Amino acid sequence: MTGFEFVPGVRLESGRGRTGVISTPHGTIETPAFIAVGTKATVKAVLPESMSRLGAQALLANAYHLYLQPGSDIIDEAGGLGRFMNWPGPTFTDSGGFQVMSLGVGFKKVLAMDTDGLGHDDVIATGKSRLAQVDDDGVTFTSHLNGSKHRFTPETSMRIQHELGADIIFAFDECTTLMNTRSYQELSLARTQAWAQRCLEEHHRQTKLRADRPYQALFGVVQGAQYEDLRRKAARDLESLSVAGYAFDGYGIGGALEKENLGAIVGWVSEELPEHKPRHLLGISEPDDFFTAIENGADTFDCVSPSRVARNAALYTRDGRFNVNTAAHRRSFIPIDDECDCYTCANYTRAYLHHLFKAKEMVASTLCTIHNERFIVRLVDDIRASIETGDFEAFKVEFLGRYYARKRAVAQ
Repeated sequence: MTGFEFVPGVRLESGRGRTGVISTPHGTIETPAFIAVGTKATVKAVLPESMSRLGAQALLANAYHLYLQPGSDIIDEAGGLGRFMNWPGPTFTDSGGFQVMSLGVGFKKVLAMDTDGLGHDDVIATGKSRLAQVDDDGVTFTSHLNGSKHRFTPETSMRIQHELGADIIFAFDECTTLMNTRSYQELSLARTQAWAQRCLEEHHRQTKLRADRPYQALFGVVQGAQYEDLRRKAARDLESLSVAGYAFDGYGIGGALEKENLGAIVGWVSEELPEHKPRHLLGISEPDDFFTAIENGADTFDCVSPSRVARNAALYTRDGRFNVNTAAHRRSFIPIDDECDCYTCANYTRAYLHHLFKAKEMVASTLCTIHNERFIVRLVDDIRASIETGDFEAFKVEFLGRYYARKRAVAQ
């Protein structure tokens, strides 16, 4: 017995989406579920206790950043990620694979590339320097903190993630850009497949070495960019891997995705992967993306957007997103959203939040992050409930129609 299990629940008649329950040594996750991002063992500006109170079921931290600071060995000595950050529930860590793209070419998940005059495989974001060099054995990173060099291989990533002690960890992969050539995507996919096998082998070894620790579930990561044949091949190839009878416990869907292709890509992968294992979509942002991802088969997903935009005064409501630091809210003595049940909406007004941002008070980020995280957690909870009651399509039309109504009105 590993303490990890996924049990599918109700399935959408009109799509691949479903509900389910993931069981981990530190608790269960009802799916679909939004996994809040706490990159450095903290959701920026918010106490872990606040994340629990607003309904977050699990948190995701970044293996690469925690390796650099404070060090995975320190977190291991502290009793693992959850105990280190005083979070009692399930935890995820990514592998460092995303940093291959973000540090290698300087782009984030949503790509906005100026590639004029550049060869596709040499593309790099304007004003960025290459801090990750990839070869068939692994990746050499240059620390953004002090310029020191660090070598990541599949074995290194597994060792670090085992020391961090998260319930769900990811295989080390190469995250490419949409601008890489087809031939490079094929080479990268073969590299990621070879790394996946090495990750399984090292995961098996680390699990035996650390048999006194709770079991950590390992997810393989499906790459393949925007190409259907590569995505499907990657999913099939990962499913075929095993070590000593153990295969991947679940799967991540990674890589840069064009918004308009999100549903298709998740759908291709979901059709190839086994029904009895969970699928995690790595990094999506807007409310319509959640509906698209879920109806095409994603069980869990993470995104930094709710906390990131909150720190810049952008707030979600059922009637769309707005910036609370604009003049229109200086004398607005109403909650962010009068339909929201979060701590911030129950106790503070838009006018007060406007004042905090103008005064550059740190608590502005705290109060706005609480609201945004609650808004997204609640939205996904409501989507899950709508699948269970058979009302998904009606809820999707009602929610998105209202959420984007203001944007459509402005466009007209």
